[in-house]
Amino acid sequence: MNPILVTKTRGKVVENTHRGVVCLVNNKGDVIFSIGDVNQLSYTRSALKLFQVLPLIEANGQAQLGLLNEELAIMCGSHNGEETHVEAVLSILKKAGLTEAALQCGPQPPSHKPTRKQLENNGQKFSPLHNNCSGKHAGFLAMCVLMNWDTNSYLEPTHPLQKLILKVAAEMHEIPAENLHLGEDGCSAPIFATSVYHQALAYKNLVAPIAFSESRKLACQKVVELITAYPFMIAGSGRYCTELMENVDGVIGKTGADGVYSLAFTELKYGCNIKIEDGRMGSQNAIAQTIIKHLGLLNENSEKALVHHFSKPVTNWNRHEVGIETVNEKLFETLKALQA
Repeated sequence: MNPILVTKTRGKVVENTHRGVVCLVNNKGDVIFSIGDVNQLSYTRSALKLFQVLPLIEANGQAQLGLLNEELAIMCGSHNGEETHVEAVLSILKKAGLTEAALQCGPQPPSHKPTRKQLENNGQKFSPLHNNCSGKHAGFLAMCVLMNWDTNSYLEPTHPLQKLILKVAAEMHEIPAENLHLGEDGCSAPIFATSVYHQALAYKNLVAPIAFSESRKLACQKVVELITAYPFMIAGSGRYCTELMENVDGVIGKTGADGVYSLAFTELKYGCNIKIEDGRMGSQNAIAQTIIKHLGLLNENSEKALVHHFSKPVTNWNRHEVGIETVNEKLFETLKALQA
């Protein structure tokens, strides 16, 4: 049984506990810190987006389609559906000679509540553009146009795009393609499950792609540069991924649905993956923050800026603080020995 990573109290009583797995690997792929069963299978969910964009970058799609860096960045993101996000997705589609109608991710309300409220007040319906995966899908479609592949079937696992993504994902996770377990993500794209260890390994390979081709190394470097330079495109207002990369140097982070969080440490050359066993969202952010803290990567300002992601008050509808959600920090104390 995986240990309890996060505890939620109401009053003085423990109301909920959340178990999970953490795996941290070094630049050689060795496990240097772990909690729970690192061989447990987990779907990568949206943490896979940083690898799904690699084929477009390696095919020189940015130059050939005239894509801006922030447009490539949103392909890696799970965005809020804010105006800046929607405009970037529309721009990608326009440059590919397509419209919103080509998106097959499905309509979704904006994750950003003020944006959603504004749409409702204006009598506007939310659309696939507001789907947090629309940037990734626009990237899929751009690649199809670039390669003269069919855009109507771009989500089929047998489509040339998805077969190429499978190949790239297998290489980055250092696992045979036939050992990746295929599923369908919330946005209808093919998604893969592999061990928590191999997901940590993949994120290590983003910042230390030692054994890869020169084109792959350059593509990985580009991804790291993009999400570091444009963190707003990765998530948006009030989101942990964005605020993390705005406030902490040397760390990139990407969340995934159902309690997934992946980290890459650009200076330490470490990769890390977190999986909350019951899929609790938000808890993975607090654990990521704990890891970063114990690795000594926070200063006074960054810790203050991110503290609301670390220890969360439990509130009711009257905004009374009725409890607190905290991480079991004792499990992470040995990380201090790994500080740079």
